Formats: sequence, C-alpha cells, structure tokens
Amino acid sequence: MQKTGRLVPEGVEIWRRYKAGESLASIGRAIGRPNSVMHKRMRLSGGVIPPPRRAPRVLSFAEREEISRGIAAKCSLRQIAQRLGRAPSTISREVG
Repeated sequence: MQKTGRLVPEGVEIWRRYKAGESLASIGRAIGRPNSVMHKRMRLSGGVIPPPRRAPRVLSFAEREEISRGIAAKCSLRQIAQRLGRAPSTISREVG
C-alpha cells in the first residue's frame, strides 16, 4: 500500500516484479496478498507506477527559487513568507 505518497517496501516489490513480467497471481503469492488485491491495485493505478508525491509542507523548487530571489532583492523573511503564503518560520528554516 502507500503512505504519504511514498511506496512502502511491499509496493516497491510489487512494481519490481510486475515490471519483470510476473503475473499478478504470482506476485500476490510471493507477498502473501490475495489475487483480488493485486488486480485492484493495478486497476486503480492503470498499471502504471504512481508518481512520487511530496508532502504539502515541503517547499517546491519554485518556492525555493522565489526565496532565493527575495534574499537577493534584500526582502525580509516575513515579506518572502507573505508572498509565498508560508509561515515565516518555514522560510527561516530554509534559509538556515
């Protein structure tokens, strides 16, 4: 299954085996899951490995660039935080 957008070890093993051409029944037996679980997982994902997702609290590359521009323009951390809609402490930690 997935937690917070990351593949847990079971998920990594499922996708590794699936990409290697193993049948869903074989994968299910290997990890101790029923065949129905394997089919549901493939149906929900469309047979494609889900893309990794970042937690909303993690700054994006664009936000980091904006912080860099703000610092270069001699803006205060509070001004940068307000522009990004983030807490000033978040910006402070990133700069630190």
